[in-house]
Amino acid sequence: MTIVTPRTLGITAFDDVSLETLRAYIDWTPFFLSWELRGKYPAIFDDHVVGKEARKIFDDANALLDIIIAKKSLRAKAVCGIFPANTVNDDDVELYSDESRTKSHVTLNFLRQQSQKANGQPNLCLADFIAPKEAGLKDYIGAFVVTAGIGTDELCAHYERDHDDYSSIMVKAIADRLAEAAAEWLHERVRKEIWGYAADEQLENESLITEQYDGIRPAPGYPACPEHTEKRKLFDLLNAEARTSVILTESYAMFPAASVSGWYFAHPEAKYFPLGKIQRDQVEDYARRKGMSVEEAERWLAPNLGYEA
Repeated sequence: MTIVTPRTLGITAFDDVSLETLRAYIDWTPFFLSWELRGKYPAIFDDHVVGKEARKIFDDANALLDIIIAKKSLRAKAVCGIFPANTVNDDDVELYSDESRTKSHVTLNFLRQQSQKANGQPNLCLADFIAPKEAGLKDYIGAFVVTAGIGTDELCAHYERDHDDYSSIMVKAIADRLAEAAAEWLHERVRKEIWGYAADEQLENESLITEQYDGIRPAPGYPACPEHTEKRKLFDLLNAEARTSVILTESYAMFPAASVSGWYFAHPEAKYFPLGKIQRDQVEDYARRKGMSVEEAERWLAPNLGYEA
């Protein structure tokens, strides 16, 4: 495998991302699900049961989005970073301060599948998609935080004062779609320009939505990395709270809610996968690597425990 040296190492910030630009990256299918209308966009409009209602809320959403863009009622910000990195001890990824790779900046702790697999099927860990340090290969990992929720509370409050709950709910649904669109937009910028490992990529929005590109962007909380406290490392690495106005709550939720964060893996075979159930031996090892008690690790990993804590 050829590892592409990033064009831009370190942090790149976007203080005011155009909502008009993000609009072109919106995946509308989840928008309909938020209104309990099932169907894939745009085919949902032809559905004999929900088609008419889907068309109405879609038109309402775009009319409101026109107003939001014209009045700049919402703002979007983004930050990303590409860092020298290598896997160590099989399941950890060291990020280095510079290309000398002599000083570890932070260590990311990942988890490995432990379920019984068919012959030839590996038990995956996200660290597998970064070259191991002992191989002598200079690899990299990325991180990002985006938001399209700046101004959401104020705009919702405006509609609620007018007793317009429909528009208030619509604002939140639009902001969520814009945040996901921002994640898609930024990932494309990273692949083609900032990292540049897919500089010649030419994909339409439908291909982006179905992820027909190299690389993945899993977030702490995803099935492959379900433990949320790693999000603190991500935010500190990017100084994301200062750069994006997104803050982490004590439970590691993001505020504004219309925000997305995660890691960038460029390996062409990188893929999403569920961690599944894990056993006490790995939880104990993870707690040791994280510097937390086993009991605390068990609380954060409760849905994935394959034993009774």
